[in-house]
Amino acid sequence: MSELKIGEISKPRFEFRTFGQSFAESAERMARLSQPVPEKVWHRESDEIYIMSRTNDLNNTKIRDGKMDIKAYVQTVDGLEQWDPKLKAEFPITKKRLVEEIFPAFIVDIPELTQEEYSFDAFIGLINDHPDLQAVKIHKERYGYMVNNTICEVANVLVNGAKIVSINSESTELEDIQKTIKDVKLEGVENINYLQAIKRVIGMKNLPLAN
Repeated sequence: MSELKIGEISKPRFEFRTFGQSFAESAERMARLSQPVPEKVWHRESDEIYIMSRTNDLNNTKIRDGKMDIKAYVQTVDGLEQWDPKLKAEFPITKKRLVEEIFPAFIVDIPELTQEEYSFDAFIGLINDHPDLQAVKIHKERYGYMVNNTICEVANVLVNGAKIVSINSESTELEDIQKTIKDVKLEGVENINYLQAIKRVIGMKNLPLAN
């Protein structure tokens, strides 16, 4: 089995992630059980925009560092979700790409596109004008770990300014994630991905977070 490298593209990974107000005990256990990780992932902060669609729970679409990033849901095995990187695109984005790749990922009606390419601001304008889409500002403060050869993270997340906490473990190996869930005392906690968490916070889905 090849070892996972943090920040490296690999085959589609399985993921356990959850969101709530606090996971203090699990976060402390994750930090103590972690093997050494590269300094660049000790602490990272980023500002991102997630494009939420009322009709889509299958494609995770976000904009970070001026690039659009789409990950597609593949399958759920033993309660763990597998996601596959599908697209990375820089602005300006062509009309052709919006029609063939990006709006289909939102699973919504495609608006009338009058330009041959769209800047970031023009694209956000399309989102704001669409009745089924919403751009949500996300700030992440992430602390990276490696437990049982799974890539782990504890994150303070602001969803349009509302603070929640996330904790996760991801790997290509299901058994390693299951062991990590047990070791950090997250057994029985609901697996909630970013799409679901954001929808719950902004009121697009009437469900609570894990705590």
